[in-house]
Amino acid sequence: MSYNNLNDIKQAIMKDPDNITYRNQGWEPLFSGNSKSKIMIVGQAPGIKAQLSGLTWNDQSGDRLRSWLGVDKETFYNPNLFAMIPMDFYYPGKGKSGDLPPRKSFAPKWHKEIIKQLPNLKLIILVGTYATNFYLSDHQKKTLTETVRSFESYLPKYIPLVHPSPRNISWHVHNPWFKSSVIPKLQLLVKSILLDS
Repeated sequence: MSYNNLNDIKQAIMKDPDNITYRNQGWEPLFSGNSKSKIMIVGQAPGIKAQLSGLTWNDQSGDRLRSWLGVDKETFYNPNLFAMIPMDFYYPGKGKSGDLPPRKSFAPKWHKEIIKQLPNLKLIILVGTYATNFYLSDHQKKTLTETVRSFESYLPKYIPLVHPSPRNISWHVHNPWFKSSVIPKLQLLVKSILLDS
């Protein structure tokens, strides 16, 4: 099936039988962007705070991600600049050690259709394991850490990042190169794309 715009896709997602539980709760799929979007950010799935507020990355992880990108909230939430496309557009529920992972069938079903509606993308930022596994597939390294360390080999289309969750503090302690090497180049790249828009 072909779609004319992102709203058509949104309506199709809401009508999908796989999403009936969320629809019955009054939840809408959480993603954003438009035909002018320059940078697409692929996360994993909304947290409960983001889902209930209707705003992606509306938490501490979002604050840290914005600092990594070097942008403020106004810029970050401008769909003419950034598209937010999680691996699943609904809060997946609580697991034993945090939120449940995004559904495996969701991104393969909807992401290609959405990207067709984003013709001006210059960069896709892959945040965390789920996004990296899906988009880089056989081209990634053995671990996410190695993949992120090799980020320049995936440019200009993609840049992989670790998840900005506060739970990853120990990872940053053991991998100081991320802050010194990856973040400055990420900020320069984002700035150049946004200035060119």
